[in-house]
Amino acid sequence: SLVEHCEKLRAKGGGNVDIIVDNAGFELITDLALGQYLVESGIARCVTFQLKSHPTFVSDALEKDLLEHVNHYAEMDDSYPNAKLSGSKWKAFLENGSWKCSENNFWVQAFPMWEMTEPLRTDMKERCDLAFVKGDANYRRLLGDCQWDMTSSFQDVVGNYFPCPVCALRTLKAEIGCGMQADQIQRAKSLDDNWQTNGRFGVLQFGSGC
Repeated sequence: SLVEHCEKLRAKGGGNVDIIVDNAGFELITDLALGQYLVESGIARCVTFQLKSHPTFVSDALEKDLLEHVNHYAEMDDSYPNAKLSGSKWKAFLENGSWKCSENNFWVQAFPMWEMTEPLRTDMKERCDLAFVKGDANYRRLLGDCQWDMTSSFQDVVGNYFPCPVCALRTLKAEIGCGMQADQIQRAKSLDDNWQTNGRFGVLQFGSGC
């Protein structure tokens, strides 16, 4: 379903895609790599990085963190040619408007995401063609930190209220979840008693939005 949606965006010349960022460091670098792919593949005409307005946790990524990561890669010496090339591309994306940064207080609040505040909710509903939600903390907010049946449909739990099409990318670090097949759950249990919390397993889930 995610691939089909991305192909529709590519066919119309690219859409507006948001990446709801979680942590700085290596995780943010992978977000930047995702943003680069979305632009270069034609899926996204513009990628907006939704960043924290202040750090609730020490690793929370702010706009200044993203800019420092980009500059660090762009200024690497020739010992790391691929990293330097990526950094140069990222700087160009920011300069030509293919990438944008947006900080919002909502991303550091405890509200469930179905209580997304205005004007953020209306902006995402009217502008955003696809949002990637990154990280375990953001995923818990998608579920309102509630104990859903693990096999409940992600579309029913999240896709029916989120303001735009949404893809959750999450490593399991808390004992809540949804959208998992029963046989996958049993397999994970058989492999690891702490499968819900130790980060060994993850999910990639898509919902159509409301």
